[in-house]
Amino acid sequence: MGPTRKPNVCRRLSRRALGFFARDAGVVQRTNLGILRELVCQESTKFKNVWTTHSKSPIAYERGRIYFDNYRCCVSSVASEPKKLYEMPKCSKSEKIEDALLWECPVGEVLPDPSDYKSSLIALTAHNWLLRISATTGRILEKIYLASYCKFRYLSWDTPQEVIAVKSAQNKGSTVARQIFGNVTDATLSHGILIVMYSSGLVRLYSFQAITEQFMQQKLDLGCACRWGGTTGTVGEAPFGIPCNIKITDSPPLLFEVSSLENAFQIGGHPWHYIITPNKKKQKGVFHICALKDNLLAKNGIQEMECCSLESDWIYFHPDASGRIIHVGPNQVKVLKLNEIENNSSQHQISEDFVILAKRENKNENLVTITASGRVVRKCFNLLDDDPEQETFKIVDYEDELDLLSVVAVTQIDAEGKAHLDFHCNEYGTLLKSIPLVESWDVTYSHEVYFDRDLVLHIEQKPNRVFSCYVYQMVCDPGEEEEILNRSC
Repeated sequence: MGPTRKPNVCRRLSRRALGFFARDAGVVQRTNLGILRELVCQESTKFKNVWTTHSKSPIAYERGRIYFDNYRCCVSSVASEPKKLYEMPKCSKSEKIEDALLWECPVGEVLPDPSDYKSSLIALTAHNWLLRISATTGRILEKIYLASYCKFRYLSWDTPQEVIAVKSAQNKGSTVARQIFGNVTDATLSHGILIVMYSSGLVRLYSFQAITEQFMQQKLDLGCACRWGGTTGTVGEAPFGIPCNIKITDSPPLLFEVSSLENAFQIGGHPWHYIITPNKKKQKGVFHICALKDNLLAKNGIQEMECCSLESDWIYFHPDASGRIIHVGPNQVKVLKLNEIENNSSQHQISEDFVILAKRENKNENLVTITASGRVVRKCFNLLDDDPEQETFKIVDYEDELDLLSVVAVTQIDAEGKAHLDFHCNEYGTLLKSIPLVESWDVTYSHEVYFDRDLVLHIEQKPNRVFSCYVYQMVCDPGEEEEILNRSC
């Protein structure tokens, strides 16, 4: 590739002020994010640690909001220094929030109340209430009582921002259910597909719509009166709740079935493909990429990163909807693409789009021993690919609004680990920016790192349930910034 001309931030701002993009709000938004990306990646920009806090309960982050104390306390991270948005009243253990999702209103729908257009937190409590909480004030806007016949614990999106799935803790289920589905270890709902997993590694997919059409006994509407099992009540109110109105009496139509080690199964790509690991322990770290329509293995579809490490590599479909695949190992990140084979549109092949390599030195060690006879024996051995003294990739994420890949790399220096967050061009893999994290990084702790526009947030879990949160904000050197703008103008 030849050199590309760097976008002129000053010119973009001038064009926006003159209304060049006024007819299309999407163009304005993309232009604004393009400007922000240039500011984030320019050399004079730094990310400063503006706030650090610790907690005895888990810390969660979602879209500019940091949640503490089981989502009871919310802190905004948008300001130059995080500030508290709200703190809900203290509650009993049975009322604490178990799980939550941030809901932002659907586009193009007329909603009954003005507050419905603002962001809300959908929260599941320990005593089976589903709450809709204002994301800015913490006020409870709606309450739905689920049921008393099981313990609900998890929330997930079936259809993002539209349909929520509430999942219970695992229970034995009825005899009929076990006869139909077998001994299930886990299940989830995603995009209208019921995914059922078994201890043998088997994964089965069913259409949830087909199940509801075939086995729903009675349609229920929230807030409406209902007669069920000889009892009359209001759907969604205590103690009536939401009756279990689907009773499966026969095996539902099976859409797809595959066996994979540890139930690892993903669908994505264009056209649809899936990724599995053959269901044998010795195959751990080997990934097969196959077409969903006929189970045909893609050309070069067996991906194995030949690395010697304590932690295994991982693979997933790129969240940017490009159909690409990201394969992460301790010392490299491969971005793979899925293409049609020339003159054979029915089969696809896997090829490398680009590779990001860790910065490493060749540190193969020589072990010297002296035998009883005085002979010197030298043995050469290779270090592990995730040796702590070598730069090792720990986290790879995608910032969709700025179209950047963020990669956390860690190196053990003396007794403590040091980490830096690198921003790479999502299209070509070029390194655009590197941000050092000031806090030490212990590889034995659990870590999460979020990059969200002009914010970097690091959450770590230490032993004895001690959680720490480090917030970094983007800052620019005023002198350098003025010089850059003058030069651009």
